[in-house]
Amino acid sequence: MDPAGDRPDVILVVDDDEDIARFVEFNLRLHGFEVLHAGDGQEALEVIERHRPDLAVVDLMMPRIDGLELTRRLRADPMTSALPVIMLTAKGMTSDKVNGLSAGADDYLVKPFDTAELVARVSSTLRRNKEFREVSPLTGLPGNSRIRREISDRVRSGVDYAVGYIDIDRFKSVNDRYGFVRGDEFISALARSLHRAVVSIGLPPAFLGHVGGDDFVIVCTPSQVRPLTSRAVVDFEKAADALYDPTDRERGFVELKDRRGNIRRAALVTLSIGVSLSDSGKRFTDPLEAIAVASEMKTVAKSQPGSYVAVDRRRGVT
Repeated sequence: MDPAGDRPDVILVVDDDEDIARFVEFNLRLHGFEVLHAGDGQEALEVIERHRPDLAVVDLMMPRIDGLELTRRLRADPMTSALPVIMLTAKGMTSDKVNGLSAGADDYLVKPFDTAELVARVSSTLRRNKEFREVSPLTGLPGNSRIRREISDRVRSGVDYAVGYIDIDRFKSVNDRYGFVRGDEFISALARSLHRAVVSIGLPPAFLGHVGGDDFVIVCTPSQVRPLTSRAVVDFEKAADALYDPTDRERGFVELKDRRGNIRRAALVTLSIGVSLSDSGKRFTDPLEAIAVASEMKTVAKSQPGSYVAVDRRRGVT
């Protein structure tokens, strides 16, 4: 059940085998879950968009979009990246389990399985996910615990990765000029711009998290840094311009009064992005180290005019 206790957890069962789908649905409903069904990965994406389930039980082998591809797509979209997935496979082969987990599945079940194991896996995966998934109420993106977990997963996997720390330059001027409600619109615009950028770069899936306020974190491959940040900067600056009052937008600055009543000018908002690389001299063993270096590089970016991406270049991005 969810913390508020006002609705059961919603489980999406994605399987083209009607008998297995009915078996899973019956037993989950018996244990208090609400259950939705999709016959393949394509239908699952449509159901998820409409209903936002709490967990998906996904068969590996399906027509159109199979379980691996569905999981990859879910992980590539920031709005579904935190959705827990349990993979169903008809084989006990280690390679299937590894492939499923590599694609981003949280757990797996080998068919045939019994009711007790099904319910136990679903319950434990939901519990783990809720511990990690403190999402931002403003953007719906995963927060600090999930960000650290994402970096830890990449550290353990041994693949090279990049961590980007992003915030809005002169964000305080927006709040001072227009108030916090308009300020939240700028934060939401940045979330959407980063979301579109993450989706546009395709696979392997990049991760997007919201630290809080106007601070965001991306985790991606080193080669994805440049296209992702370039797209995000252009997209956000265009969206931000539209949020200013026409007079401020046309003259390129806002006027603010300081405590002494003096008028000062603040340029329109831009982005500062700091990037740390896993292969930049030493491998990070703690996610907080990678985030700290990215934050340090963001400070460097803020010393530059306009939107700027500062990369830890002890070995650099190609």
